[in-house]
Amino acid sequence: MLSPSILGANIYNLEEQIKILEETDVEMIHIDVMDGHFVPNISFGPDQIKDIRKSTQLKLDVHLMVENPDLFIPKIAKAGADIITIHPETTKHLSRSIHLIKKYEKKVGIALNPATSLDVLDYVIDEIDLILIMSVNPGVSGQQFMKKIKHKIAEVCELAKGYQINTSIDGGIDEETIKICLKAGVNIFVVGTYIFNENIKENTELLLEIINQGVEKI
Repeated sequence: MLSPSILGANIYNLEEQIKILEETDVEMIHIDVMDGHFVPNISFGPDQIKDIRKSTQLKLDVHLMVENPDLFIPKIAKAGADIITIHPETTKHLSRSIHLIKKYEKKVGIALNPATSLDVLDYVIDEIDLILIMSVNPGVSGQQFMKKIKHKIAEVCELAKGYQINTSIDGGIDEETIKICLKAGVNIFVVGTYIFNENIKENTELLLEIINQGVEKI
């Protein structure tokens, strides 16, 4: 599954660009929420998510890059998010934050930064729906894929199999790095800069074709 990240979109033409995505087989879009504290930048918030929800039926895959996510979760959930992903480093009580997301009947994701150990999943993995692997340091678009974490990606995918959890990758994904992740077992691909660079529909359909081909044809 492809999850285009609108952080890479032209904010002035966002609705138009989402409509282009709707003309393809994309089922969801990825929305980054940043507070300028956990990561250096500031991006979309509940009001923008609410507006996006009104304009599309695509699933909203919301990634919280914020300190103290419990303050954001209720507003993000009510704004229309379908999936809410948090970073374990940002909350004092990870299980409590997970249960808060579940209270609003949303899917739960846990994001792993490149340097974050898989140990954080030990006592919560049976409570989540998604593991988001960051293949760049979070908060800045347009970074290059960190090839040194290829083994980590494979390890996460193998772990997730036993719990029937989706695995997602975010950062530096293009027509070449998506193949690396597909081979490792990733099934959701967050892509921003590559998709929104010039021909959105053409770029999206190329990545969808690669995904649909499957590992055996790569």
